[in-house]
Amino acid sequence: MNRKMVFNTIGKIIVTEAALLILPIITALLYSETIPVFAFLITAVIALLVGGAFILLTRTKDKAIYAGEGFVIVALAWLLMSVIGCLPFVISKEIPSFFDAFFETVSGFTTTGASILNNVEALSHGMLFWRSFTHWIGGMGVLVFVMAIIPSTTKGSMNILRAEMPGPIIGKLVPRLRDTAKLLYVIYIALTILQVILLCFGGMPFFESLLHTFGTAGTGGFGTRANSIAGYSPYIQWVITVFMLVFGVNFNVYYLILFRHARQALKSTEMWVYLGIVAVSVAAITINISHLYNNLSDAIRASAFQVASIISTTGFSTTDFALWPVASKTILLVLMVVGACAGSTAGGLKVSRVVLIFKNISREIRQMLHPRSVSKVRFEGKAVEEATLRSVATYFAVYMVCFVVVFLLVSIEPFSIETNLSATLACFNNVGPGLDAVGPAASYADYSNFSKVILSVAMLLGRLEIFPIIIAISPSTWMRKYR
Repeated sequence: MNRKMVFNTIGKIIVTEAALLILPIITALLYSETIPVFAFLITAVIALLVGGAFILLTRTKDKAIYAGEGFVIVALAWLLMSVIGCLPFVISKEIPSFFDAFFETVSGFTTTGASILNNVEALSHGMLFWRSFTHWIGGMGVLVFVMAIIPSTTKGSMNILRAEMPGPIIGKLVPRLRDTAKLLYVIYIALTILQVILLCFGGMPFFESLLHTFGTAGTGGFGTRANSIAGYSPYIQWVITVFMLVFGVNFNVYYLILFRHARQALKSTEMWVYLGIVAVSVAAITINISHLYNNLSDAIRASAFQVASIISTTGFSTTDFALWPVASKTILLVLMVVGACAGSTAGGLKVSRVVLIFKNISREIRQMLHPRSVSKVRFEGKAVEEATLRSVATYFAVYMVCFVVVFLLVSIEPFSIETNLSATLACFNNVGPGLDAVGPAASYADYSNFSKVILSVAMLLGRLEIFPIIIAISPSTWMRKYR
């Protein structure tokens, strides 16, 4: 284990977080909010001191980062970012409890959107900005951001990208990794700007447009109101619906369209399955809830918004879907698990994994019926390697084990099984709102500090797709030298 390189890289990430705190400081200054400015400045100084110490004390000529180091860097960086990122809430006393602030910040960076706040409007503008900005930072990944802006001679940066980016298959879009990171952020920023413009065009104030776009782009769901998107116009709800779906698509598709390979982009199996699931779910829920609305158009809008919100794991809401019929709630729970596309900012298992699981099951059944037959699983027009299928099956197995453990630990709380089950699903899949006591109209405030920590870990496990956390806490990781 190249420990010096691990902590040197983490130091750069923490310093980057200090730099990012400039934006909420400017926001707080614009709104003449003295205490938030003070809180952000103290946090920035702490981050600079900690990050600078890591960098100065861990200088090394060995710049290599192997797979093990990559996983450890990602896991520790996200944990430390969350600890430092929660300090402004605690220092300003806008969220005085460290456990509550940590939960809220982890929820922000992991783009989960689960909240302990019952009165979001009580937060200052600076804190509202930072809370939503963590979604935007975490959506694409802060390590990808660092690789995009900081020149590096580090060998093996691809191992960091693999550890942070969600999905079963990850590769470079262009030959140089730094160019890949830049390209991802160009697409990310362009879509962000477009959504802000469209929301402002619909009459939403610029500040609210920016923060709701952060929540949409990062598929997180933090906003400026306790009732989420319910108080906004149908136009704004449709704009956010579309962009939630847009940010749930693999960014490789946008790369292909950007470089005039639209025909190849339109052949994406994962994208069409994703849109197919959305269409079927919207139709089914619309039929199931139509009697709750005055007209069909309102039912379609409510159904489309919630399906887009849940499958993209954004977590915005226009209604308390916890009050919908059982069939509709069941569909939404299934969508929480499925999630959107690999290579997007969304959580969940990912559509590509679900497709590969079903294709592999189909192949196994065929081989049971025809033992001598030899068949390959094909995806996106290519034969899938056995190693990839094995990793998908392994991930699903570990996913189920972790889910059960988290659910059992949270079940000590005196809530209904619907509440604890949906809370576990919502946090582990980075969705945010669940059902019953943690539904869209409620919060996670009533959970104990113990459960908040467990659910925070579940959010990190879901965002980093489990293995970086497991590898980082394994004693053998720190004793081995990876190659």
